[in-house]
Amino acid sequence: MEKIFNNTQVAFALKSDTELDRAYFLFKMIASEPLVRIGTAVTNFALKAHLPVEGLIRATVFDHFCGGVNEEDCLSVVDKMFTKGVSSVLDYSVEGKEEEEQFDQALEMTLKTIEFAKERLAIPFAVFKPTGFGRFELYEKLGEGKTFSVEEAAEWKRVVERFDLVCKTANAKDVALLIDGEESWMQDAADDLVLEMMRKYNKEKAIVFNTLQMYRWDRLDYLKKIHEIAKIENFYIGMKLVRGAYMEKENKRAEEKGYISPICISKEATDINYDDAVMYMVEHLEKMSIFAGTHNEESSYKLMKLMDENGIEKGDHRVWFGQLYGMSDNISYNLASNGYNVAKYLPFGPVRDVMPYLIRRAEENTSVAGQTSRELNLIKTERDRRKGK
Repeated sequence: MEKIFNNTQVAFALKSDTELDRAYFLFKMIASEPLVRIGTAVTNFALKAHLPVEGLIRATVFDHFCGGVNEEDCLSVVDKMFTKGVSSVLDYSVEGKEEEEQFDQALEMTLKTIEFAKERLAIPFAVFKPTGFGRFELYEKLGEGKTFSVEEAAEWKRVVERFDLVCKTANAKDVALLIDGEESWMQDAADDLVLEMMRKYNKEKAIVFNTLQMYRWDRLDYLKKIHEIAKIENFYIGMKLVRGAYMEKENKRAEEKGYISPICISKEATDINYDDAVMYMVEHLEKMSIFAGTHNEESSYKLMKLMDENGIEKGDHRVWFGQLYGMSDNISYNLASNGYNVAKYLPFGPVRDVMPYLIRRAEENTSVAGQTSRELNLIKTERDRRKGK
C-alpha cells in the first residue's frame, strides 16, 4: 500500500502561513502536560470569573478545533474543506447539561443539523450524544436493571421520544445519523435504545449508526451479536468505530468499585481489537456501513488495503473515514485526494459552553503518545517546504 500520509502539501493546502504557525504553537503547548494543566485551570478560572477572555480563546484554540459558535458560522469552514473533497459532520459540542430545557435545545439543534445536511452534499451525517438527550444517571440506572420512579419513567419516555424523532427525521430526509459512544456504565441502555432505532429505521440501508469504542474488549462480540439479530430481523447495521475517549476514567472506576476493567489490557490489544472490527465489518458489508473514526495511520492503511482486496470502490457509500477538525489533516486530505469518503467532525457552540469539550480534547492529545509529536513534525515539514528548505 502506497504511503500517502506524508504529503504535507496536500494536508495543509487550505492553511495559510499564519494558521500553520498557530497550529504549531498550539500543539507545542498541548505536548506539555504541565502547560495543559495550568492552561486548563487558568481558562476555567477566567470563564467563571467572567473575565474578557473569550476573544483570545476564539482566536487560538477555539478556531483551530471548532467550526464556529453556531451552525451558520460553520458554513464557510464546511465549504472550504469541501473544495478539497473533505465533508463535515456538524457536532453541537455543548457538554454536561442536565435540564429538560437543555435536552430539548440539543434536540432542536440536532434536527436543524439534519436539515442542513439534507440541503448540502458537503454534510453527509448528523450526530448527537445520548446524554445530550437525557440525564446520565437515567441511562446508568436502566442499564443496571434498577426500577424507575414514576417521575423517572416519564423522564425516560421523553428521552426515547427525542431519539425516535431525530431518527425518524433522519430517515425521512435520507441523512445518516451518528450516535456517539460514552462511558461503559451508561452505554448498555444507550445500546439497547439505538438497536431499537436501527430495527425501526435501517430497513433499507444504514441510517442510524451506533458507536463502538474498541478500547473495550467486549465490543467485537457485541457487534457479532447484533449482526446475528440483524440477519434474523432483516435490518442494516451502521457503526462508527473509534478507539475511545474515557480510558482513565473507565480504569479508575473499575478499580474503585472492584470490577474487571472493560478496557483492553494494552494499546496493542486495542489496536488489534479495532482492526479486527474493521475487518469483520468489511467482510459483511452487504448488511453493514462503517464510519472508521481514527487518527491512526496504520489502521487507515489497513482499511484501504481491505477495500482493495475485497473489490470495494474507494468512493463506496458504505465506507467512510473520519477525523476531528484540527487534527490529522495529513490523513483526511490525502485520503480525500485519493478518492476516499472522508468527513471531519466539526464541533460548534458558544465559546463558553464548548470549553469542556476543548479541554477534554487537549487532555486526550497530551495522553496519546506520539499523536502530538506527529502533528508537530508534519507542520514543521510543511513550514520548511514553504520556505524552500
